[in-house]
Amino acid sequence: MYEKVSTNLNFVDREKNVEKFWEENHIFEKSMENRKEGETYTFYDGPPTANGKPHIGHVLTRVIKDMIPRYQTMKGKMVPRKAGWDTHGLPVELEVEKMLGLDGKDQIEEYGLVPFIDKCKESVWKYKGMWEDFSGTVGFWADMKNPYVTYDDNYIESEWWALKTIWEKGLLYKGFKIVPYCPRCGTPLSAQEVAQGYKDVKERSAVVRFKVKDEDAYILAWTTTPWTLPSNLALCVNPDEDYVKVQMKEDGRVYYIAQALADKVLGEDAYNVLENYKGTDLEYKEYEPLYSCAAVHAEKQNKKAFYVVCDTYVTLTDGTGIVHIAPAFGEDDAKVGRKYGLPFVQLVDGKGNLTEDTPFGGIFVKKADPLVLKDLDERGLLFDAPKFEHSYPHCWRCDTPLIYYARESWFIKMTAVKDDLIRNNNTINWIPESIGKGRFGDWLENVQDWGISRNRYWGTPLNIWECECGHQHSIGSRQELFEMSGNEKAKTVELHRPYIDEITIKCPKCGKPMHRVPEVIDCWFDSGAMPFAQHHYPFENKDVFEKQFPAQFISEAVDQTRGWFYSLLAESTILFNKAPYQNVIVLGHVQDENGQKMSKSKGNAVDPFDALEKYAMGKAASDFVTTPTKAKDEHHTAVPDVEDLASSCTMDIGDFLAAAEKAVANAK
Repeated sequence: MYEKVSTNLNFVDREKNVEKFWEENHIFEKSMENRKEGETYTFYDGPPTANGKPHIGHVLTRVIKDMIPRYQTMKGKMVPRKAGWDTHGLPVELEVEKMLGLDGKDQIEEYGLVPFIDKCKESVWKYKGMWEDFSGTVGFWADMKNPYVTYDDNYIESEWWALKTIWEKGLLYKGFKIVPYCPRCGTPLSAQEVAQGYKDVKERSAVVRFKVKDEDAYILAWTTTPWTLPSNLALCVNPDEDYVKVQMKEDGRVYYIAQALADKVLGEDAYNVLENYKGTDLEYKEYEPLYSCAAVHAEKQNKKAFYVVCDTYVTLTDGTGIVHIAPAFGEDDAKVGRKYGLPFVQLVDGKGNLTEDTPFGGIFVKKADPLVLKDLDERGLLFDAPKFEHSYPHCWRCDTPLIYYARESWFIKMTAVKDDLIRNNNTINWIPESIGKGRFGDWLENVQDWGISRNRYWGTPLNIWECECGHQHSIGSRQELFEMSGNEKAKTVELHRPYIDEITIKCPKCGKPMHRVPEVIDCWFDSGAMPFAQHHYPFENKDVFEKQFPAQFISEAVDQTRGWFYSLLAESTILFNKAPYQNVIVLGHVQDENGQKMSKSKGNAVDPFDALEKYAMGKAASDFVTTPTKAKDEHHTAVPDVEDLASSCTMDIGDFLAAAEKAVANAK
């Protein structure tokens, strides 16, 4: 009746036989059916991108994700665990661009939006089969026959309900803010996306001579972004710090500089101090424009510029204690600009190139740095261009350097619910605890409004309709769209660009047609909506959602701290004012034997399929969860002991593991 268990050590073949047995006999499905009357224990599976391959780190995540739900199932509980696919966003668009030989938004639009969207739909399933094979090989049980898919119309409709709810709470707004912007992709990025793309780079900064108006003297100001100097409108000092006016002994030139930095910049005993000031004493001192292009724009706006302003954000750790201000290219600069009523001058286009009214027209900003330095040097205005190393944000998708860029964008006002976010986070059992209180907790303490919109094509369309008279309306369902449009197509139209954009509604204010705004939303909102959107809540399955919310357990790697972990909490807090998960296990990144990040370019990456074919899952899992390691930093957190993990989220796991260990010992 029963097949004798072989004592051979060919684990790969053993596991393949087990996998085959499970599949042929529908063991996962039966384990669910047999426990359908049991207590519900919910696990949320974070959706992978189906057009990206599994890597060796996914072996670790699959082990932990399967262990806790499997154990709770063994205790007789009903453990819903629906698989899901993250199917929107830039990863898909970039894959399709590459496949079609396109480069940028202009070529996409020339190719045609409809065929491009069709190709995106095809692309998202590129590696679906590989993911399913991978999950089966590692023994990961989840409902993959009925997954949630973020591009599904029902899923999108649930997101529209959520966005309308946020709109009605006054938390969804359109603003003109400095946003991290990828000129290659032509879209802003959220703070959590920016956090994933920092690189250490060596670049040249600039110490620039700004000629004081009606005085034979210069103000020495420092910047790490020379390309922003054509847009200079002011110089900023710290109001509380000490400044000096000095004369150089060698050439007699007169400079204004922070007292604490004078020796470092000018040289010890290289100058004589002429006068001493507080920062406030220099406020409103005028200087000559560095470039005429900025002066022309300022004059057109009838706003005063090119004078010294004050703000405490200026520090004396680097530079000269005086920084240049270009309000279109930095949040601190923008804040100072608003405070002093400076003009708004943006001399960079949407592709990241300096505009034609600058001396560097058509040149990408980072490539313009040496040209700006050369120009200033030739004009006798460059005091120094010291090299410095710093961490600079790059697009996590296409690797293009980001720029901080003033754009109109849509935001969710997370700052308004900061206290709720912190309170809800304090109800979560974080493993390790240091992530919840440190990395994640610090993120919440300094939370910024969520830049929700993307100027792209393949994503959930932002559900705002706008009239030329200025009136705006948020649509929360197909039914509402039909009622306001009177168009039968609204009941069945695909909820993607460009199809949804064909539906107009009548403006209740002026009676003219209202059109949907062109933006789509951040795909992190898609993944954060999965607790309710997977059930098409609130349009159906209300009881199912309420039974399965919040989740008792989730787990992902540490890079999701400001990704999925945050988007889940952000949306749940605004919509339901509670944490969406009770226990979370944060995993480290799998590294090579030297503690280096694995990558194909370094030649140290391990193919998960090769490893599993050679060593089997049992051996891999054992090594992952039992090998003691020490993490160098929180970005590469060591994997906690399996007993500690399980006991923190479950009951009596110690007895279970002890029994398992005993069984293994007896087998030897």
